[in-house]
Amino acid sequence: MRALLIDAAETVAIREVPAPEPGPGQVRLRIRHVGICGSDLHYYADGANGAFAVREPLVPGHELSATVDQDPAGRWEPGTPVTVHPARFGDRDARFAEAPNLFAGGSYLGSASTWPHTQGALSELLVVEADMLRALPAGLSPRTAVLAEPLGVALHALTQARSVGAALDGARVLVAGAGPIGLLAVAAARDAGAVVDACDVREGPLERARAQGAEQVLRADREAPEAGAYDVVLECSAAPSSISAALQAVRPAGVVVQVGMVPPERQEIALAPLIAREVRLVGAFRFVDEIDDAVELLARRPQIGAVITHELDPERPEELFAAAGDSESSGKVIASWR
Repeated sequence: MRALLIDAAETVAIREVPAPEPGPGQVRLRIRHVGICGSDLHYYADGANGAFAVREPLVPGHELSATVDQDPAGRWEPGTPVTVHPARFGDRDARFAEAPNLFAGGSYLGSASTWPHTQGALSELLVVEADMLRALPAGLSPRTAVLAEPLGVALHALTQARSVGAALDGARVLVAGAGPIGLLAVAAARDAGAVVDACDVREGPLERARAQGAEQVLRADREAPEAGAYDVVLECSAAPSSISAALQAVRPAGVVVQVGMVPPERQEIALAPLIAREVRLVGAFRFVDEIDDAVELLARRPQIGAVITHELDPERPEELFAAAGDSESSGKVIASWR
């Protein structure tokens, strides 16, 4: 089978590799579509995602849709369209049993955080545990279903806002950073009944945010969001200046959810509003089971699929990653096997 392999920074190739065979409790999938995430871009551009460096050839990709190719147990019919929950949760910790996404020792598809690396979805065939599969409802196209994983991230951000008391129906919400996750956060917050604004430093992302239902869009490099105006801010850019602006934009006793993954280095962030306004600042890391809600939401609102702006052939990996790295012109970039 063919697979896309990252060997080091800016070193990528399509190669023939042995087809994987499913073991007990596993299912083999034939991959249809794979979304390119920011972590995939880092592995390609830097040879690492944060502290996790590529130490062996890595197949990236954790946003996918597929069809069942082989189920030795006979529970999944060949050809069944599915998406996949990409996490294998680690050892249960009773201190936060409700948050298995935080358990130590887990893994995620297409990640160099484990050794050996956890190979991802940018291959023609992939073997996963059967309980990771999510069947697609009738009417949800595999192309749109590739958004289930990143939409699950956006929905988990809303879960985190609610966990500290935020009510979203009728709330005024700011999404800071209108990349793919930010666009899906706009869609998710709108579906939850919020009035949503978005800010970014580029025109292309703001146009796409407006298309997903943002009421007002702001060029953050020219105009600061109104201070104290928002009940909830979903910070999706991870830029220190944006985090500082988010703390300034949220109202007293409001909620800021940090969705964008900040780098491990120290950052300069203005924290005074966090104290003076008793802002509730909460992190959001991947998701628990929100991918199930994401599948339902995509089936109900297929127009969210417009977040996908480019569909490219994985046989041209440099072109694929170049498109995903051009945030002015691209929303979600997906690779599709022919």
